[in-house]
Amino acid sequence: MTAEPGGPEDRLRRFATIWSRAVFPVTSTSLTRPEFEEQLLPLARRLSEILLAHGFDTDEARQVGAALIDAHCTDPEALTRSLDCVDAYLVLYCGEDGPQDELRMRSSRIQHAMAAGFAQALRERTLAEQEAIAQAALRAQGVVAQALHASEARFRAVFEGAAIGIGIADLEGNVLQVNGALLRMFGGSEQTLRGRKVREWAHPEDAPQTWRLYEELVRGDREHYHVEKAFNRSDGTVLWTNLTVSLLRDADGEPQYQLALMEDTTERRLLNLRLRYEATHDALTGLPNRTLFFERLEKALSAGEGQRFGLCYLDLDGFKTINDSLGHSAGDRLLVEVADRLQSCATAPGEMVARLGGDEFVALTTGPATQREVDDLADRIMNALVTPISIDGRELMVRGSIGIVEGPAGERTPAEVLRSADITMYRAKSAGGNRFELADPEADARAITRHGLTTALPAALDRNEFFIEYQPLVHLGDGSVRGAEALVRWLHPQHGVLGPDRFIPLAEHTGLIVPLGRWVLEESIRQAREWRERYGEHDSAGPLRINVNLSPCQLSHPGLVQDTVDILERTGVAPDALCLEVTESALIGADDDLLKPLRRLAEMGVDIALDDFGTGYSNLANLRRLPVSILKLDRSFTQSMQQFPADPVDLKIVEGIVTLAHSLDLAVTVEGVETGAQAEQLRILGCDTAQGWYYARPGPPERLHELALVDATG
Repeated sequence: MTAEPGGPEDRLRRFATIWSRAVFPVTSTSLTRPEFEEQLLPLARRLSEILLAHGFDTDEARQVGAALIDAHCTDPEALTRSLDCVDAYLVLYCGEDGPQDELRMRSSRIQHAMAAGFAQALRERTLAEQEAIAQAALRAQGVVAQALHASEARFRAVFEGAAIGIGIADLEGNVLQVNGALLRMFGGSEQTLRGRKVREWAHPEDAPQTWRLYEELVRGDREHYHVEKAFNRSDGTVLWTNLTVSLLRDADGEPQYQLALMEDTTERRLLNLRLRYEATHDALTGLPNRTLFFERLEKALSAGEGQRFGLCYLDLDGFKTINDSLGHSAGDRLLVEVADRLQSCATAPGEMVARLGGDEFVALTTGPATQREVDDLADRIMNALVTPISIDGRELMVRGSIGIVEGPAGERTPAEVLRSADITMYRAKSAGGNRFELADPEADARAITRHGLTTALPAALDRNEFFIEYQPLVHLGDGSVRGAEALVRWLHPQHGVLGPDRFIPLAEHTGLIVPLGRWVLEESIRQAREWRERYGEHDSAGPLRINVNLSPCQLSHPGLVQDTVDILERTGVAPDALCLEVTESALIGADDDLLKPLRRLAEMGVDIALDDFGTGYSNLANLRRLPVSILKLDRSFTQSMQQFPADPVDLKIVEGIVTLAHSLDLAVTVEGVETGAQAEQLRILGCDTAQGWYYARPGPPERLHELALVDATG
């Protein structure tokens, strides 16, 4: 209800407000001050009722004092402030209409009763709390004891039932406890293990840091460490473990014990060693394989100053023939015997033999004086192969080619060393085999360049790196330009312009000569068409003709005739504008199948020239069956004619060849004409056309334009 200003209820509330403000600061409560005031208001009303009642009830006042304890006013200061408020304000706000002296006397009695009730309630509460604390302590003690017992039981179960070995020792290294797994790992009794100190388990194969880590741990500088460690068992065998040692501290944090956990890795280690052996050794011969050899070679090449290495790279000569004729089983037995012999050659410290694969072996020697040692090693290997090897009742002669690389450590990588040895070995094989050769940096560079050119050839054709130069063919009688020979060049990005002698053999070896030759043929015929369209019939000898070289690979390619026909038709050039040059050596002993494409081309009107005539030692009678219309005399017959007087023998030979050729209706072209005297002599001998630096070096097609134009205008 709403209190009327100045009325009894209003005065009662003012008293409760004063009381709450006095007591609230010393009260342990979560209430706010207004909320605390509302809690004291009923008590203030009871005090007012006790003050104004007809009879005084002491128990009612005692209950008010006890109620203060329930309101968490347990601080003695709260009682003092409450009594002061009752003494000063209870009569003032709650008893102003009554006799004042009597009311004040009753107020004093109320204060005494409140104090007695407060004290008794506080004592009872304190005793109850103490009892609760005691009971909680007893319960906690039981829980702790039960937890400790359970913890010890769990530890014992883990300790005894663990699959890994567990041991506990003090900081002096005395073994205090071991579990069953550890006993089984070591194969001894518990007393035997507990009678030993940790330091007694040192092993020769311990890692250098093992005992340093141990000392740090027992000093308290390290909490734990993990190492791979070997132990000697009582039966003399070795136990390999993954060992983890941890430091156990007491309640004050002081080091007290060391705990060791051991996992038996002996079987795993043996398996890893076996796998490592299989991964680094050849399954057939048992020799180290390529992987292990490269590890050893890399180690040798990274040795310190003053150290050298020597390497022998061996490849058996003719081993493929043995495999093909006797079978791979016989070949394998041969390789095993060779491996045994090589192994017996490399017994000195720092020497090893490995099989790289197939019939390729390497022998390595290291040390400060390998210049002499590697030669001795190569001699021993060659001598070991001299004795025939018996396979299935056959005595097989085994020979090998060896490439030797020797030098100081630290200058080359393993890949560079092996590449040099491989190149040198093939040089020995190319020289006839059954020998060894020393590495030559210049020869290596040439081989590497040759390999680089070989691998770059396919892309070079796609990137249009090839171009053609033309060397004029001049009629010796009147000096007119009759045509030109197409000579392909390679504009290499690194090596510049390369002549055909640098890349044509490589193209033939890789088979790229066919697409390259087709490109040269098409470009040359297109150029011939341009010449004919531009100059037409510039003299009575007819239009300009283009000469294109054919390699033996192109000659045997089944698409030669069709490719040529397609190019001629596509460019609109007549067959008589084309002359295909084939070397004499390519046609020596040629059968009808090889000659058939040339005959078909000749029947179409394409001229066929026999190039380098006189160098192939062919039977001159064969000229009758060859579909050729031109002989190109090799320059070796005419070099002596560059000076006057010419060698009479050479004159007779050239004169005889020209006479023979003309009798067979063959024209004669001479290469390598370099002087006017030479040109005049060849004209006198009856040669038809010539080419050489005397007339013009090979050049762009515009050069031929100029020569033809000069010739046409006189």
